[in-house]
Amino acid sequence: MDSMLTITDVARRSGVASSALRFYEERGLIASERAGSGHRRYPRSVLRRIAFIVFAQRIGLTLEEIGAELAKLPADRVPSRRDWSRLSGRWTKRIDQRIAELQRLRSGLTECIGCGCLSIDRCSLANPADMAGRKGPGPRYWLG
Repeated sequence: MDSMLTITDVARRSGVASSALRFYEERGLIASERAGSGHRRYPRSVLRRIAFIVFAQRIGLTLEEIGAELAKLPADRVPSRRDWSRLSGRWTKRIDQRIAELQRLRSGLTECIGCGCLSIDRCSLANPADMAGRKGPGPRYWLG
């Protein structure tokens, strides 16, 4: 147990609140062992799993998707670099989609997005008489 980390150690090192760590554990995303005192103790390798969870959330994966991805890792040993590479390599398309979405958002902040407000001076050229509204609700130029 000496090489194990306390929840405080893990929170400090990972930058994730202790309450979030307990939540991840409840969801089966990470696991701990209990010390004789009943306190949680984590293997150092949990830091990689937590970093993975944080990164995956930042690119838009749900906790269910993250759990499904983590389930692909070997349960009988600490995942290797190759294991992690295989797992994250599948995300390239999703990351590219997220980048494109953020670029549309950035350019749309000062341009007509087809939402129907017609309040930006360029709306009369890009969306005359709210023609985008005929394509459906919401910011049609963002949504496609």
